[in-house]
Amino acid sequence: MEPNSGANQRIARISSHLNPPNLKMNEHGGSSLTSFNCRAKGGAPGFKVAILGAAGGIGQPLSMLMKINPLVSVLHLYDVVNTPGVTSDISHMDTGAVVRGFLGQNQLEDALTGMDLVIIPAGVPRKPGMTRDDLFNINAGIVKTLCEAIAKRCPKAIVNVISNPVNSTVPIAAEVFKRAGTYDPKRLLGVTMLDVVRANTFVLSCTLPILPAGPKMQAEVLGLDPRDVDVPVVGGHAGITILPLLSQVKPHSSFTTKEIEYLTDRIQNGGTEVVEAKAGAGSATLSMAYAAVKFADACLRALKGEANVIQCAYVDSQVTELPFFASKVRLGRDGVEEFLPLGPLSDYERASLEKAKKELATSVEKGVSFIRK
Repeated sequence: MEPNSGANQRIARISSHLNPPNLKMNEHGGSSLTSFNCRAKGGAPGFKVAILGAAGGIGQPLSMLMKINPLVSVLHLYDVVNTPGVTSDISHMDTGAVVRGFLGQNQLEDALTGMDLVIIPAGVPRKPGMTRDDLFNINAGIVKTLCEAIAKRCPKAIVNVISNPVNSTVPIAAEVFKRAGTYDPKRLLGVTMLDVVRANTFVLSCTLPILPAGPKMQAEVLGLDPRDVDVPVVGGHAGITILPLLSQVKPHSSFTTKEIEYLTDRIQNGGTEVVEAKAGAGSATLSMAYAAVKFADACLRALKGEANVIQCAYVDSQVTELPFFASKVRLGRDGVEEFLPLGPLSDYERASLEKAKKELATSVEKGVSFIRK
């Protein structure tokens, strides 16, 4: 009987990602997972991460990539549909993080219990002809509901907001946390990393369409890896609010006026480029998942105590007169530690910044008004 008993114990451990033994259902259909028992015995040392919207187009590749991250010990996957299948699939990966799935509104708070980092890709995706503002009415309500649960179950977590329109959903999250009395501006970050990723890639790989037979961009000629390129992208995360500071690209490169205009436009409209290329079959899900994981990894490294972790993010800011603004920040154990200055801007960038700020102010007010109305 002992061999059978041992086998049964192993089977129970293997299946615990779908039915955690400490997840007891209450009379309301919820469960009673607490912060003291949310980490699996024998799990890898690291942080507890929740992904809200894990079964979506961004959520699935994001969940897979976070399962690979060695800094993650527990990975909670939440969505209103299809979470059991995604959880089962990802749990087969031979990495250290323990995966648990949570399905539906009645399990939302349990998915969040004791989390160190919460990533929110939940919401509807963009479709052809859609602007980020078209997404607002649906995604605003989703973000509000999710943040209300965060305030209850993991108010000290670092929160990464991906749900569009980020220019408005981050202010919505801030207002929800303020109402709950848990708002810490250092811990709420809008993810604009995809704009940075695109900028780093485009300055390397783009040949101007107006010069089809002409030379490639300087950086591409140099044979650089895009991961060695750094283009600060400031402002916001939609259209003209996205401002790549090409004058500050590292390694330094010089661009003509036509190159700057072309690159800026392509970076600002990168999402539309993908939506149109997919012809109704989706939006920028894979590159967004990659960018989100890159940013989440930076947050986790900072939580671990790594020094000098600097990334661009859309945050409650002191850099301009606007209440929220994307710029380079230094991350630490408590979230944002320091706002880095914008640095010297070109005439083109100064003029573009003024246009961006007008648009951004409207988006911020839209998010704040959604909660205060």
